[in-house]
Amino acid sequence: MKNLKKLLALTLAVLFVFSLTACVKDSDKTTVSEGKLTMATNATFPPYEYIEGNKVVGIDAEIAALIAKKLDLELEIKDTEFDSIIPGVQKNKYDIGMAGMTVTDERKQQVSFSSSYAKGVQVVIVTEDSKIKTTDDLKGKKIGVQQSTTGDIYASDDFGEDNVTRYGNGNMAVEALKAGKVDCVIIDNEPAKAYVAANKGLKILDTSYAEEEYAICINKNNKDLQKKIDKALKELIDDGSVQKIIDKYISADAE
Repeated sequence: MKNLKKLLALTLAVLFVFSLTACVKDSDKTTVSEGKLTMATNATFPPYEYIEGNKVVGIDAEIAALIAKKLDLELEIKDTEFDSIIPGVQKNKYDIGMAGMTVTDERKQQVSFSSSYAKGVQVVIVTEDSKIKTTDDLKGKKIGVQQSTTGDIYASDDFGEDNVTRYGNGNMAVEALKAGKVDCVIIDNEPAKAYVAANKGLKILDTSYAEEEYAICINKNNKDLQKKIDKALKELIDDGSVQKIIDKYISADAE
């Protein structure tokens, strides 16, 4: 009887190990093997990504489509919360993340990044009658940001988390500014211009807050996919395709 119990325990242990191994292998899978390139984004960031009709469009969507074409893959875009993109890429829920995403040291510990394909500028949105004239005036003010963006990270570091209010997306932060719940909003320049154009009584400070580089995030363990994406992206940058897409959405003389 004792030997039978030992055999049963050993069998269960072996089955558990196989089950655990199967789970690990399943979590390592990506949709690339199924002929798809799954891109996670947060489509509230015009002109890089936004909803038009029932489709995600914008700079990142078009660049990703060209990359997928070069890799002979079908692009599938998943619209999700910004702060769930990196965790999703880490778990291979998504193959890549593109959302006007800035390369930071903290993020580089979590995911790998492609080479940069665009530059971003963080700016400050205020009401037209605001007493805030430069970024030096932000000390002690209530600052609205989109959660987990670099605007959130920089503002929290520079002005303290107690002065920063986080929102699910840029539009919510702008609505809070209009309602007087915050004194300003820190966000990337291009979506800032779109928000100001759509909301009377707002303006962007002449002084920029920070400059940064946008890149594609990829699971650290997926070295093969990263090499392929870097190669495809380099070709698209070298032949002018990336710049053509950016120029389509961002006028060179737009301020």
